[in-house]
Amino acid sequence: MVDTVLYFEGDRGHPFRILRAVKNRFGATDEIGVFEMAGAGLREVQNPSELFLGERDSRSPGAAVFAGMEGTRPILVEIQALVAPSSLGTPRRAVVGWDANRLSMLLAVLEARCGVTFAQADVYLNVAGGLKITEPAADLAAAAALLSSFSGVALEPDHVYFGEISLSGAVRAASHMTSRLKEAQKLGFTKAVAPSAGEIDTATLTLAIERIDHLKALAETVAT
Repeated sequence: MVDTVLYFEGDRGHPFRILRAVKNRFGATDEIGVFEMAGAGLREVQNPSELFLGERDSRSPGAAVFAGMEGTRPILVEIQALVAPSSLGTPRRAVVGWDANRLSMLLAVLEARCGVTFAQADVYLNVAGGLKITEPAADLAAAAALLSSFSGVALEPDHVYFGEISLSGAVRAASHMTSRLKEAQKLGFTKAVAPSAGEIDTATLTLAIERIDHLKALAETVAT
């Protein structure tokens, strides 16, 4: 009989570790704990978003901040993309921290629905800090990073993105939208690009919210 199974996740090249429960008879399995490997041992990180965003270069194209959720905890993380000309017959597709199948789907949607083709380019996608993202709401941030790298134009450093993208290119609502926006506002972000569907409690929010219903609206803004 096993009551709880816990995994420590993290990259050897990064100083922090993520404690994740994959089985728990006494509580939820969608919560995480973030710890930093210090000289005296593991130290709890009270605000993981500040840690994951601490060393980002806001002037470089191909970087978008994703307002995500880990269980009931909102967390902001940078998604980085690099689109480079390929000399190979079959361009490379490399992903770290995200689902490779989801990247393939997203590239197909960008080409079929937005007219942006990556057929002659190598594509690299990375979730900064070694975090692994599984929720579909990261689609919009990944698309923004890809379009930014493709066009060579850096995104605004005080913008965050979230939303699931369907095969039709429609941007679908995400869960806990207000919590994501509150976390972004707390860390100084001034604008969010979010799905047009879904309820948001704007009573306590001061950041601007751009609500879009199709990926083409983002592509026309970033890739032109």
